[in-house]
Amino acid sequence: MELVNQSDLDALFDFLLCRTPQAWIEEALKHEEILLQNHCYLEQCAARNALQLMFRCPDKTDVLSKMSKLAREELRHFEKVHALLTKRGYAYKILKPSRYAGLLNAEIRKREPGQLTDSLIVGAYIEARSCERFASLAPHMDEEIAAFFSSLLKSEARHFKDYLTLAAKYAGEPIVARVAFFGEIERSAIESPDGLFRFHSGVPE
Repeated sequence: MELVNQSDLDALFDFLLCRTPQAWIEEALKHEEILLQNHCYLEQCAARNALQLMFRCPDKTDVLSKMSKLAREELRHFEKVHALLTKRGYAYKILKPSRYAGLLNAEIRKREPGQLTDSLIVGAYIEARSCERFASLAPHMDEEIAAFFSSLLKSEARHFKDYLTLAAKYAGEPIVARVAFFGEIERSAIESPDGLFRFHSGVPE
């Protein structure tokens, strides 16, 4: 199994402004079915977002290439999570989404090139947080889920870098301030009280 190396994890942890709170991990261990159902849904969302970027950027060859590969990987992940759900006797259903993506997407600028830049930065944060949560959860899960989450780390770590690279290329200006802006929103979503448990939710109330 090809796993992400420590330097890639360190880069990811440096990018995020906080780690997953222990209280969320403890809550996740009580809600395996919800965790896997929501994970399944999020893999679909990740593939959809990549395809949407392809439709938005037909003239950007590198966006088409990276997002096409990303969409295929996310759909393979969806298939694996769905198989795991079925194996464990859970029915797949789409749950009410968490506030997480909505809080980030609400701050995306409406005009280009800012809209594309922000969309890519938000994509980077979502992928990075997903990877961080897999790394945080794996040591606490049973052997099968731990191995599965660990297997996802490498691609998720690469995805966040791909999003950031594209954001920097097409912004037309430095992106440090925008990355920091969304980083604070992301941190607040993760560290503040949240009444709805989901894969990307905040601290359980």
